[in-house]
Amino acid sequence: MIKNDLIFKTIDLNIDTSCLPTPIYIVDERLLEKNLKILKDVMDRTSCRILLAQKAFSMFSLYPVISKYLSGTAASSLFEARLGFEEMKGKEVHIYSPAYREDEFDEIIGICDHIIFNSFSQWNKYKDRIRTSNKKIECGLRINPEYSEIETDIYNPCSIGSRLGITLENFKGNDLDGIDGLHFHTMCEQNSDVLKRTIEVVDKKFGKYIKKMKWINFGGGHHITRPDYDINTLVECIMYIKNKYDVEVYLEPGEAIALNAGYLAAGVMDFVKNNIDIAILDTSAACHMPDVIEMPYRPKIIGTGEPDQYPYTYRLGGLTCLAGDIIGDYSFKEPLQEGDILIFTDMAIYTMVKNNTFNGVNLPTIASYSEKNGLKIIKKFGYEDFKMRLS
Repeated sequence: MIKNDLIFKTIDLNIDTSCLPTPIYIVDERLLEKNLKILKDVMDRTSCRILLAQKAFSMFSLYPVISKYLSGTAASSLFEARLGFEEMKGKEVHIYSPAYREDEFDEIIGICDHIIFNSFSQWNKYKDRIRTSNKKIECGLRINPEYSEIETDIYNPCSIGSRLGITLENFKGNDLDGIDGLHFHTMCEQNSDVLKRTIEVVDKKFGKYIKKMKWINFGGGHHITRPDYDINTLVECIMYIKNKYDVEVYLEPGEAIALNAGYLAAGVMDFVKNNIDIAILDTSAACHMPDVIEMPYRPKIIGTGEPDQYPYTYRLGGLTCLAGDIIGDYSFKEPLQEGDILIFTDMAIYTMVKNNTFNGVNLPTIASYSEKNGLKIIKKFGYEDFKMRLS
C-alpha cells in the first residue's frame, strides 16, 4: 500500500494515497488531452489523418476522449482491430500484419476500412475475398525503403534481412491493380528531421508508384508531442507529398498520443546490501515495464537523480526471480524507507500493452485521473487473470 503522498503532490494529482494499491498505472487525462490537441492542430493545418497505434496504448476506457480528436485506430492484429472497431465507434479502423491468418481474415474484412499487406503474395492470396465481400475496403502495401536512422536493431524495420515491407526490387513485375495506398514505418521515437530525410528516399525510390495511389501512410515513430519536436518540418513533409502527388496522408503514432501522460506508482518493500544498496519494489521491469529490459532504457523517477548525484544511491530491483529484473540505479536526497512510494514517469505507453504475469506476479491496477472525476480506478487484477491465461 502507498504510505507516502509527498511525491504525488509534485505531479499535481490531488489523491488520498492512504488506500491506493501499488503498483498502479495512472493516466492523467489532462496530459492526454494536451497531446491530442497538438495532434489535432497538425491535422487541421494539413488535412492529414492521424490514427492511434494501439500497439503502444490500448486503454480503451479513454477512447471516447481520443475519438474527439483523432481519425481512428491502427491495429497489428485481429484483436486490436476489434478493440478499435468496438470502442472507438464510427472511426476508421486500419490494420497491418506481416501475414494474416486465413481463419481470421473474414472477420478482418468485416471490421476494417484499410487493410495493408506486407507482400504481394499476401495481397494476391486475399484480394478476391476482399473484392467479393461487397464492402468498401481500401487496400495498401507496406514498402521498405531500406532507409532508417534507428540505432537499436530490435526496433529497426529496415535492417538488412528485415521481414517487414516490400523492397523496391520486389515491386518489379507486380500488378498494382486494386492497391489504393502505400505504407512505410521506418522511425522510432524520432524527430521530424528524420522524417524529412526518409521522405526524400521514399520519394526518389517509390515516387512512380505513389503517383498511382489515393493515400500514403507515414507509419509511426513520430514523437510529435515531445517538447523539442519540430512540428513545422512535419507539416512541410506532409504538404510536400500531398501537393506533389495529390494523395491523402495518414500518420499512425502510438507513443505521441500518451507520451508523458502516465505514471507507475510502486512501493518499496525491502532492502538488500551487495556492494551497493538495493531496494526491492512491488513492481517489476520484466513484468510491468518490459521495454526497460528490451530497449534497454532507464525510466525517470520523480525526485531522483543520477547515481551519486544525491547522498543516497540505490539499485532498484523487481519482484521476479529473474536476475536481470533491475530497473536501474538512482540517487535520493533522503534514505528510502519501507513503504515509500516511487513515481515512474512516462508509463502509459508500451507498459499495459506489454506487461505479463511471469512468476505469477500480479498486474498493476489501472486508473485514470481527470479534473472532473479525480482518481478513478478502472481495473484491478487478481489470481484469476493469471490462472486463466494458463491451462
